[in-house]
Amino acid sequence: MRLKDKVILITGAGSGIGKSTALLFAKEGGTVIVNDLDEKGGEETVQDIRAQNGVAHFIQADVTDSESVKAMVTEAVQRYSRIDVLFNNAGISGVGKLHEIELDAWDKTMNVNINGVMLPSKYVLPHMMEQKNGAIINMSSCIAEMGLANRASYSTTKGAILALTKSMQVDYAAYNIRVNAILPGTIFTPFVENYLKTSYNNPEEAIEKIKTRQLSGDLGKPEDVAYAALFLASDESTFMMGSPLYIDGGVVFGKNA
Repeated sequence: MRLKDKVILITGAGSGIGKSTALLFAKEGGTVIVNDLDEKGGEETVQDIRAQNGVAHFIQADVTDSESVKAMVTEAVQRYSRIDVLFNNAGISGVGKLHEIELDAWDKTMNVNINGVMLPSKYVLPHMMEQKNGAIINMSSCIAEMGLANRASYSTTKGAILALTKSMQVDYAAYNIRVNAILPGTIFTPFVENYLKTSYNNPEEAIEKIKTRQLSGDLGKPEDVAYAALFLASDESTFMMGSPLYIDGGVVFGKNA
């Protein structure tokens, strides 16, 4: 019960990494506020948590809309009196070389991936400052530390999130608020599976090629990231501040011969 008595807000918790993390956090004793734009996915996550005797509540909100996020945070605090952990997990992919990317696609990736971290943090932080305690986990990516073909917009956002994490930590350390970032490699989620199916003529061949980028020789699982998030959300990581945590199978700092 590593999260006993903690209230946790997870954005993008209707599927993939967000859902796996919500299930794990509830199992570890946390009260989980499940956020997603997809009402069906969010409610299914809540039902799965309750089926394992956990405590969860769904709030539909668009993380790119200021009023929507503000209302979500207000509802969460009114219901549970506090928010101890915020996991800014919601995000989208962005594909293409810089000169190929349409401006509306660029703007959408910037909006979802950067404002989708900024806005929940903006409205949760005053409550954590009043509590003089809290943990914020921002979803970056190992792509923030390396070059990868055809990912100009996505890598821009994930690099920005890592920089924002460090800046936030400096500003809020005095309030006993910890801000850290998770940097995953390629994690085999339904989102990635769909991307592979729609972007490659031979998805199975693409998967095998992606596996070779990682020293592990395999893709990560949502649970791999969920356990890393659990560590950052728990009191076991109280000396981690402004840090990137790599869950990448060795893609950044390793190279196969």
